[in-house]
Amino acid sequence: MESSETLCPTPPRRPLLKTFSALSVLGALLALQACSNSDDVVTTAAQDTACAQVTDSGSVDVGSGLPGDPAAPEPASGYRAKTLVSAKTYMVVTANPYASKAGCEILKKGGSAVDAAVAVQAVLGLVEPQSSGLGGGAFMLHYDAKTKKVQSYDGREMAPAAATEDYLRTISATNAAPPLPIPAGTAPESNAAFTPLKQSGRSVGTPGAVRMLDLAHKDYGSLAWKDLFASGVQLATDGFPISGRMAQAIDGSKTLLLTDSEAAAYFLNADGSGKALGTVIKNPAYAATLTTLASSGANALYTGPIAENIVKKIKLTSGGSPSFAITPGLTEMSDLANYQAKKRDPVCTTYRNYWVCGMGAPSSGGMTVASALGTLENFYLAGYKPTAMDTNGGKPTVMGVHLISEAGRLAYADRNKYMADTDFVPLPGGSPAALLDKAYLRSRANLIDFTRSMGTAVAGTFTSAPLGISSAEGKGTTHMTIVDKQGNVVVMTTTIESGMGSYRMTNGFLLNNQLTDFSVLAADSNGPIANRVQANKRPRSSMAPTLVFKMADDGSMGDFLMGTGSPGGATIIQYVIKTLVGVLDWGMDAQQATSMVNFGAANGPNTNVGREHPNVNAATVGGVEGGSDPLISGLRTLGHGISVSAQSSGVSTIVKATRSGATVLEGGADPRREGIVLGDTFKP
Repeated sequence: MESSETLCPTPPRRPLLKTFSALSVLGALLALQACSNSDDVVTTAAQDTACAQVTDSGSVDVGSGLPGDPAAPEPASGYRAKTLVSAKTYMVVTANPYASKAGCEILKKGGSAVDAAVAVQAVLGLVEPQSSGLGGGAFMLHYDAKTKKVQSYDGREMAPAAATEDYLRTISATNAAPPLPIPAGTAPESNAAFTPLKQSGRSVGTPGAVRMLDLAHKDYGSLAWKDLFASGVQLATDGFPISGRMAQAIDGSKTLLLTDSEAAAYFLNADGSGKALGTVIKNPAYAATLTTLASSGANALYTGPIAENIVKKIKLTSGGSPSFAITPGLTEMSDLANYQAKKRDPVCTTYRNYWVCGMGAPSSGGMTVASALGTLENFYLAGYKPTAMDTNGGKPTVMGVHLISEAGRLAYADRNKYMADTDFVPLPGGSPAALLDKAYLRSRANLIDFTRSMGTAVAGTFTSAPLGISSAEGKGTTHMTIVDKQGNVVVMTTTIESGMGSYRMTNGFLLNNQLTDFSVLAADSNGPIANRVQANKRPRSSMAPTLVFKMADDGSMGDFLMGTGSPGGATIIQYVIKTLVGVLDWGMDAQQATSMVNFGAANGPNTNVGREHPNVNAATVGGVEGGSDPLISGLRTLGHGISVSAQSSGVSTIVKATRSGATVLEGGADPRREGIVLGDTFKP
């Protein structure tokens, strides 16, 4: 997305997009008028480059339509290299340029990190609807620079009060058939049943993101709630061009979007084809919803007409073209009215000379990341740093990837067995402490063989009752990292579960399919499954928004150092671990660690190596995928099965650094997505 094109080309290479507001066009014209006729560079003497993309040639505003505009629609690609961005006092990194711009403008006005998060989510739900939105959930960690306190917020979706342990498996207690439209004869717990189950009303959980943002804003908001939605309202009203990733998501789901007439009308053309890259799309229903939320508060989503429409969509009994039967969900108005976001204790542990804080249950992300790091702490990872270091994070070493993948297998084994909503199923010992005990993790590290992969790890043994094992999770998610002028920090991962959620749309936004993160089975041969469905329970997640702090001389938590996180379903944990290790062990900057090859393992024989990365050669040689790549070949020699599939992470990272004696913020946006870094940026 980086560009060396100037702000004032002569003549312009493409016209301004007609869909932008008159104010945007006027601003662009004024910028053009300010340019010198003698050269093709930006006149910077009086130019405010805050919240603009700054390049070596000058700066360009997001949404201006000028050459170098990072919001110009481009086809989705697996990897588009990005460069490190520096800022003086505030910064925002999101997965979409419009969202980064909305958050940055709030920070520029003196808004808090939480204020910016509200504005970002309002825009993401419009321009990246396949990943998150008002109809989904979120987890947030907030760092208060004044009090040095870390607070986590749980906005995870919830099963309805009428849900039973067989909610995803059978239609009712008297009808053992699976929820429609799962075809007859298909086991509801199988992979083949996942997409049909998404279409069922049983997949939709009570949305939590808006209530969570409201709770955090009451604690840490600076600007008025009503003033945080203007960017989202304007974009929904004036229109925006469909991006590459959105176009790709629409095309991949065009048949399934026919489940709901409102979704089909919005995303599809009259002939059933998906609206294409660059198509200008307006969403007046979404603008109206944001306007209502701005004026009436978050409760407007949980009571009244918007809530009624949500419940109606969950209770659909037919859909598609031609029409087919759908099993309705059992959500009632009372489920929405009674939903409460929760403040929870963050999971904070030491890692070498740092403190790392993550999200606790019902997310498994923070605990699993901490478990893997606690295992890796027993190895000298600095000795296995990537070679041929470049802006893309260099070439990972075989032993570095081996150790991190093995630690991941051990951590995922414990995750899959023990972690779920602790309001219903307690952790061993009643807290994360037992799973994260240093001695226990040292014993887990002793299971790692330098010469051979363990393949599949066995969970640790605790005195708790026997439990079954569950590992399912979707990937329709996004992440933001924000630092405000006061040094407050937000890391927030937000989701509608799988791409396009449940394919159901109301009031301009998609509803989630978050309940498919529960285990369909209530038990297996080992015992009850911790992550089984229960009434008013929150499904387990892997979302892992993470904060890192330096360790003070007395061992306590010191100054803020880093914030990061990623989408990616269960692989979120792998993306976050490699990013943390990249900065803390291998000395990478924010962009290098974010860009680095995605690698790691859940608890299975295969280790992931992302083929999308330019430093990975995934070409088939002698019938072997990646046969000439030294990393892949070396891992295979150690007994790793290798998955060379593309890894669609969306890491957003900010690191507080010292450069030339000055403290600065450095940001990295994942080259595998469309996001950018904005703030009071400058070129060092």
